[in-house]
Amino acid sequence: MSGISSKSKERLLYLISPIGLLVLWQLLLMAGLGDRRFIPTPSDIAVRYWQMIVNGELAQHTGVTLYRVFAGFFLGSIPGIAVGLLMAMFRPIRIFVDPLIAALFPIPKIALMPLLLLAFGFGDASKIVLVAIAVFFPVIINTYSGAANIEKIYWDVARNFGASQGVMFRRIVFFGALPMIFAGLRIALAVSFIVLVAAEFVATKAGIGYLIWNSWELLQVDVMFVGIVTVGILGLVATVALQEIERKVIPWKAE
Repeated sequence: MSGISSKSKERLLYLISPIGLLVLWQLLLMAGLGDRRFIPTPSDIAVRYWQMIVNGELAQHTGVTLYRVFAGFFLGSIPGIAVGLLMAMFRPIRIFVDPLIAALFPIPKIALMPLLLLAFGFGDASKIVLVAIAVFFPVIINTYSGAANIEKIYWDVARNFGASQGVMFRRIVFFGALPMIFAGLRIALAVSFIVLVAAEFVATKAGIGYLIWNSWELLQVDVMFVGIVTVGILGLVATVALQEIERKVIPWKAE
């Protein structure tokens, strides 16, 4: 191990716990501790995973879920960022929006699904709007927090140099709030997967959530685990991609 760099050691240590858990899971079930009809081994799940990749079923459900997630994510995050920045700049907007956030944020977003089905039907639109609503709140709260906590000296310097509201919005408020904006986006990304998969349990015939629920009803437990693992993989990949975008957009942020 002496010839391995510290970075490689960290990566190896990072992989030990999940790999060890999978090995332990496999060995316990192979030793007869558990019913493989209801708790499949990792190898059983891997075989089913490959079969569903080959026949195209997994790609179909994954594509539907990703479309709904990212459509709702952008639909909710863009206005969330804009309103959050405006709240930090203009007190009347903050006074107007604050009680709405306080009243609406605690409502479980999945509880809105019946209303959205009535308004938008059983297609993709109702799921996309549900994700957008769920995404909006963490983004607006983090954006406002980031902009409101910008050091006062930056505001004073901008005013002393006669900066217009547009310049202050672009150069001071937006860039000053960027780290918190991305923190809100990471939270919102995780929330979007959680809310959408829950929504896909009902009122749809496609998507990872539908795959998980339908396989449970048919007692196809290995297929259910394929759906669960896929959600985890999609969330991980999306989060890593967002972190890479953050590194490019905020190069001055400390690691």
